[in-house]
Amino acid sequence: MPQLFEPLTLRDVEFRNRIWLTPMCQYSCEACDGIPTAWHFVHYATRAVGGFGLVLTEATAVAPEGRISPQDAGLWNHDQVAAWRRVVDAVHANGAKIGVQLAHAGRKASTYRPFAGEPSGSVPVDAGGWEALGPSAVAFDGYATPRAMTLADIDDVVDAFVDAARRADEAGFDVVELHAAHGYLLHEFLSPASNLRDDEYGGSFENRARLLLRIATEVRAAWPEAKPLFVRVSATDWAETGWNIDETVRLARELKSVGVDLVDTSTGGNVPADIPVGPNYQVRFASEIRRGADIATGAVGLITEPAQAEAILTEGDADVVLIGRAGLREPYWPLRAAAELGLTWRETPYPAQYTRGAWEHARG
Repeated sequence: MPQLFEPLTLRDVEFRNRIWLTPMCQYSCEACDGIPTAWHFVHYATRAVGGFGLVLTEATAVAPEGRISPQDAGLWNHDQVAAWRRVVDAVHANGAKIGVQLAHAGRKASTYRPFAGEPSGSVPVDAGGWEALGPSAVAFDGYATPRAMTLADIDDVVDAFVDAARRADEAGFDVVELHAAHGYLLHEFLSPASNLRDDEYGGSFENRARLLLRIATEVRAAWPEAKPLFVRVSATDWAETGWNIDETVRLARELKSVGVDLVDTSTGGNVPADIPVGPNYQVRFASEIRRGADIATGAVGLITEPAQAEAILTEGDADVVLIGRAGLREPYWPLRAAAELGLTWRETPYPAQYTRGAWEHARG
């Protein structure tokens, strides 16, 4: 059995395989109300049909002002819970588990979605935007300057994450992932490139990590003990003055101590940087965290081929592989992977309706 198709159990949740769909923004709540739509239903249910073991949602805002764009999904009210429950039920009906990535965009909030033909940069208040918040009044390149958060603002954000986790349980999600990567709010607090505070949330490593660890601790207490908690990190800013892998390993040890079960390992997004993008370019960071913090990790980053993904697991660099853009191009990527790695269709999570189209039949 290829390791990609071995089940994995975290707490009381068993995932049917180790091919997971990475969170990818859809920017498709056209009513700008954070309520997932028919697009989201089809998008996520299709990947469950396609054989993914875990489907992770896009960055889902814990508060209206935490959206990246006005069209982002959210989980700050019960209308959103009801809509997400329909998506959750469809994913479960097709054999996969589903997790929600809870997020706050921080200084990268209130921006236009990156669709062809649409504007770029920050959305003005008079055009449906809002004032962005950040650890400090330091703008992300090309965006409006955020307002530096007060201690009361920080308390409100903590409460918003906790409340959203409770709603996630109500909606039936199997996993909560806290988004602390890609230059959004929790990453902004971690990095000295964006956090210039001189209070208990800035300066030292302990202070910069305080918000994420506080949220992880309080969400863990509110989220059912039987269900896993993940954190997505950017392991490095790819900048000398920014967040780095040594700090990430140290952070991962702290996250494990407060009940986090897996670190979903990405990089970058907080400051402009020259990133050496290529196949597996982020895998080594997942490996360092796995070994240095003794915690399960997920690997991402231009992982496109089944043999490539299998090698990441067999070499011990990560516990799971998260497929992103390849999963957009090919919703049934796991089914092809199974065939290429030698499994028959009977050993593969094919829906009964699709077995006549199994890869081995096409090749036979």
